[in-house]
Amino acid sequence: MVYAIMKINESDDLLPNITLGFKLYDSCYNEVRSLLGAEWILSGKKNIVPSFDCNTDIMPLAIIGDMPSKASVPLARILGLYRYPQVSYASAMPLLSDKLQFPSFLRTIYNANYEVFALAQLVKHFNWTWVGIISSDSDLGRSGNQLLTQEIENNGGCIAFHETLSIVSSMESVFHILDVVKKSRATVIIVYCTIENLIALMEEASFHNITDKVWVGSTSWTISSDFPIKEILITLNGSLAIAAQNGKIPEFKDFLYSIHPSRFPDDPLIKTFWENAFQCVWPSLDIFNKTSPALLKGDIVWCTGKERLDSIDPNIYDVYNFKFTYKVHNAVLAVAHALHQMKNCVPGKGPFKNGSCADIYNHRPWQLLHYIKHVDFNNTAGEKIFFDANGDVPLSVDILNWQLFPNGSNQYVYVGSFDAGAPKGQEIKIQHSKILWNSGQSQMPVSVCSDPCPRGYRRAALQGEKICCFDCLPCSEGEILNPHDDSECVKCSADKWPDIMKEKCLPKPIQFLSYDEMLGSFLACISVLFCLFTFSVFCLFVVKRKTPIVKANNRELSYLLLIALMFAFLCSLAFIGRPNLIMCMIRQVMFAVIFSVCISVILAKTITVIMIFSATNPDSKLKKLVGLRIPVYIVPVCTMVQIILCIFWLTRAAPFAEFNMAAEIGKIVIECNEGSKVLFSCVLGYMGLLAAISLLVAFLARKLPDTFNETKFITFSMLVFASVWVTFIPAYLSTKGKQTVAVEIFAILSSSAGLLVCIFFPKCYVILLHPEMNSKEYITGRNTRNRGM
Repeated sequence: MVYAIMKINESDDLLPNITLGFKLYDSCYNEVRSLLGAEWILSGKKNIVPSFDCNTDIMPLAIIGDMPSKASVPLARILGLYRYPQVSYASAMPLLSDKLQFPSFLRTIYNANYEVFALAQLVKHFNWTWVGIISSDSDLGRSGNQLLTQEIENNGGCIAFHETLSIVSSMESVFHILDVVKKSRATVIIVYCTIENLIALMEEASFHNITDKVWVGSTSWTISSDFPIKEILITLNGSLAIAAQNGKIPEFKDFLYSIHPSRFPDDPLIKTFWENAFQCVWPSLDIFNKTSPALLKGDIVWCTGKERLDSIDPNIYDVYNFKFTYKVHNAVLAVAHALHQMKNCVPGKGPFKNGSCADIYNHRPWQLLHYIKHVDFNNTAGEKIFFDANGDVPLSVDILNWQLFPNGSNQYVYVGSFDAGAPKGQEIKIQHSKILWNSGQSQMPVSVCSDPCPRGYRRAALQGEKICCFDCLPCSEGEILNPHDDSECVKCSADKWPDIMKEKCLPKPIQFLSYDEMLGSFLACISVLFCLFTFSVFCLFVVKRKTPIVKANNRELSYLLLIALMFAFLCSLAFIGRPNLIMCMIRQVMFAVIFSVCISVILAKTITVIMIFSATNPDSKLKKLVGLRIPVYIVPVCTMVQIILCIFWLTRAAPFAEFNMAAEIGKIVIECNEGSKVLFSCVLGYMGLLAAISLLVAFLARKLPDTFNETKFITFSMLVFASVWVTFIPAYLSTKGKQTVAVEIFAILSSSAGLLVCIFFPKCYVILLHPEMNSKEYITGRNTRNRGM
């Protein structure tokens, strides 16, 4: 304050030709002494005379102070009666913003309620969701705790415990609080109280070696050397605090280093400071009436005046960090600028009745108060200074980190700031690389009730516990963690599926039986090989077409059956590849028609055997039917019925390709929907009816005499065919996705192969390995022996 007034008096721009003076009074951090000092200043007498002005000279125009809120409150109540200007530099109690109770109180420190937002944002920035609060048993502590709890919970955090530190020293209360702190899982403890309440608690905390906690302090106790023992500083190592913004006061450091008792001979505070700082005695006439540090030791060390202030530990004489100092500087400048505006007032344009102005040398306190409320200027650091309607300034604080080094030195380091006027989301700025936590660790401590859930797990609240304490449950199948609420999972849409971490929904992979995969290529190769094998048999029959074994039992039917089997093997290829509308319509129709041809040919071959045998038996009633050539009509008629059914099916409810989301988990299966299930069943049912008739006829004719056992081979082939398709039904119904198509292809191939092997393998065996049996003589001789038997 002295420096600010000196600079104002030296200025040609601010209050030119006017000299400001000052009076200093030490309230000793006590509200009673603060009140007595205010009465003394107002009355002009050390023996207080209420409501009287006994000042022999000019009464002070305004009061700068006090520092503690508990001292400013009673002071502001009295000064408010007189509308006497009071500008505090450190009293942050929210109650003081009430202009009905404290109409003349202003401050260059922010409202403590604003400080709560900075503390809550600091906790949120480090993701500390489980914190404890220790507050003082005062109006400031109670209101601060309530707002702080509300803000932290609004940010998603929780309060692990809240303990109240008694204003009256109570070791029972201290031990209880320490017991709670040690047992709590909370690593971070917010201390919202003044330093005089805190010293006893921190002494005991250091005695119990509680060094694994991060103490977060408010501006009510800036981390500093005010603590009496070094062990407390060890306990606080790595802790954080918010403090009044460190401002720049040009040339102030040089002024502090230039202070000397000889420069201010009438200031007893300078001499006392000098003697305590250098442990010496300043020579004066009343030396023996004083109690100096050197005299108490029993010897006298005289101060030479050559002691250097720059040799003092900055923790004791800090000339670098101006916090409350800066706020005092702003308070003095605010009063000076108010007086400057009063001095420059133009009569008729003044702020008072009829445009009148106030006389700077003889004005009322309320007039100066009006000007102070409306000041708006830039201080020496370029910062804009103004007061809002409540007499408060905007919130802007520094974030400090207390660091203790192995060599015993210590300091609080600027690591960030909080500016309420910054854009939303950018209020807080932290330089993490500058922070040293407990025991000099650079890794940020964690303070949570429950560890964060792994990816893909949701938070499940525990009954009776706060929301920060939870279990972790995995999201159900097909669900991901809600990106906006980690306590619930959301289901992916039908065409999407969660990724491995269950963090986002990805498009389901499309699946179908492809030629590119091993199963598809294997089945395709088998189909082609069987088709080539059938073609080889067909060529063999064409080459040996004039031999008895080929002629027997209608070689044209044999040719037709072999051709149908070739197409049967090839039609399985239509089931491989990406389904589309055309392929879905073709493949089932092709399959039904081709197999209807195969079965009707077999039926015709069986009936041919029966009719040939009947022709050789004079007593047979079927002999008359031989000339009608019934087998020739069986194949086209039976096939035509199936074709008509297929045409009706395609015109009424044709098959189509569809995306099946439910066939396989996490996949989209492209498959053919058969359209009308009834018509599809009719097509299959008709084919089954043909197969049943063929099997029945072949079974009844199995014992008819025949040189090459044709009826027995047909019976075996139909048994194989029937067995394959009967087992196909449950297999088809029990599979999903592309495996369903693979099962159907396997049934087509195995049933076709059964017909080929059972009917044509014995004939090929005779043609290739026993040509002597493929002769008319062999057939005739065998028939003679058979009749003889």
